[in-house]
Amino acid sequence: MSSYDNIYKSIKDRFDSLAKPIDGLGAFEDIVCSIGAITGTTLPDISKKALVIMCADNGVTAEGVTQTDRSVTAKVAHLMAEGKSCACLMAKDAGITVIPVDIGIDCEGTIPGLTDKKVMHGTGNIAMEPAMTKDQCLMAISAGADIAKECKDKGYSIIATGEMGIGNTTTSTALFCALTGTDPEEVAGRGAGLSDEGLATKIRVIKKALSLHGYDSDDDITKSPDEVLMALCRVGGLDIAGLTGLYKGCHDCHIPVVIDGAISAVAALAAALIYPSCQEAMIASHSGREKITGHVLEILKITPVIKADLSLGEGTGAILLMPLLDMVFRVYNGLPLFDETDILKYERFDK
Repeated sequence: MSSYDNIYKSIKDRFDSLAKPIDGLGAFEDIVCSIGAITGTTLPDISKKALVIMCADNGVTAEGVTQTDRSVTAKVAHLMAEGKSCACLMAKDAGITVIPVDIGIDCEGTIPGLTDKKVMHGTGNIAMEPAMTKDQCLMAISAGADIAKECKDKGYSIIATGEMGIGNTTTSTALFCALTGTDPEEVAGRGAGLSDEGLATKIRVIKKALSLHGYDSDDDITKSPDEVLMALCRVGGLDIAGLTGLYKGCHDCHIPVVIDGAISAVAALAAALIYPSCQEAMIASHSGREKITGHVLEILKITPVIKADLSLGEGTGAILLMPLLDMVFRVYNGLPLFDETDILKYERFDK
């Protein structure tokens, strides 16, 4: 049995020894077991939390796949820098440090308050050309891994993933379809809010991009790491690539990392296919409104614990998980053991 499995089992045994019903906290108990196994201790501490938000523009917005134009990416990034975006306001209540990252915003210079990891000023239009070169993609992945290392050095013990980029539900859906052979009509959603006509346009554009780059067949998910990387280069986004690197970096630094919605879920899938071991560090937060979120989590065999039809982005769903985890950890660390009470211990019958 591996060290990961040993610690996981030890934490599960401790939960069974607490003066409460067996598996009373459901999937939350499994999450605590995973966090301990990732960090290498039966008494994990997640008191210092960070949210990393990858911000980037996508050239595919030129195809009319969004309700707003790409300038909104920079505008929301400015709000993040000022602590005024949705994620920033929610993070304050949860005691989470927000780290917004410019990995590819289409603007001159760097927005004050953002971490500068800019690879390029937005990607190419995936319906006309590749999103980025292999070198640019690797730069974005490396930037994400570097941020994980920087968070580790600053003492952060759990990281939530977020993103901001107009058009990124189109790129994430295209990448999901390229990796799984899924028909876009089955999974494409309305993003930040599309009419029926807008959704039809989005599906048409994704199909065009998949055909252009050779992903219009029924290929399954059995792809090599290099094939996954090339799919990311061709139809992905800089935010997805940056998050892919963040997942890898978190695993390498033994930091649990929380998946948010569709974009960060597809990045998690890419990371798991390129760097298989990094899946151990991943935790799901919510099922999301975009269909691809649930599909990815099913593929990764990770169970989300929040079902609230969320589609806000920025990592807000991952933020919502944090206070719930804090409460579960208070039970794990503070509830008396059966041996310390006169309560008869429950017996597990499903081993």
